[in-house]
Amino acid sequence: MNLSVAVYDMATGREATSDADRAYVSASVVKVGVLAALLLRAQDAARWLTAEEEGMAAAMIEQSDNDAATALRTAVGGVAALDAAHARLGLTRTEGAAAWGLTRTTARDQLTLLRAVFEDGAASPLDARSRRYVAGLMERVVPGQDWGVSAADGGSGDRALKNGWLPRTDSGLWVIHSVGRARSCLVAVLSDGHPTMEAGIAAVEEAAVRGAGAVA
Repeated sequence: MNLSVAVYDMATGREATSDADRAYVSASVVKVGVLAALLLRAQDAARWLTAEEEGMAAAMIEQSDNDAATALRTAVGGVAALDAAHARLGLTRTEGAAAWGLTRTTARDQLTLLRAVFEDGAASPLDARSRRYVAGLMERVVPGQDWGVSAADGGSGDRALKNGWLPRTDSGLWVIHSVGRARSCLVAVLSDGHPTMEAGIAAVEEAAVRGAGAVA
């Protein structure tokens, strides 16, 4: 099993990482980047999202809808446009793939994206309305997909997250990721090589709790 963690507490300013530059296939955590790219495209055109775009964005983040992710990545301009958006957001080791779930990314890059969304005063290309929108959708992830980062919220329910899970066809082992906010702490946990989804979730939740505790 491989597991990487990057955490940052917005209250204390403390950051901690473990193997944060290891690259993983993104699975569905890339959907946060797809939404950010969509919002940047709308900002560049001096407009807000259409009703159709908002509907697909909600489905993609709250329910992890794959068809919505495919449609929205196409809408923003495909692989190259998503890579360009990631670069604007400060991600330096994230690289797109023909299948969006095979985008390569790191825990450090995912933390950078979280800071661009959640951190007040961050030098983010996303405007305030866009940042609130992303955060709001991540706060409304459907029951059954609210594991991972949420384990670090101390039972408060104060969390916003997006998870990713993917069984690899070559090995049968699972990729399990969770990224988001638990109270004031931003947490990115990426991992692979798990024998089951349940084992991966348990490992990710333990890492999220320990990571948040390290910067509190």
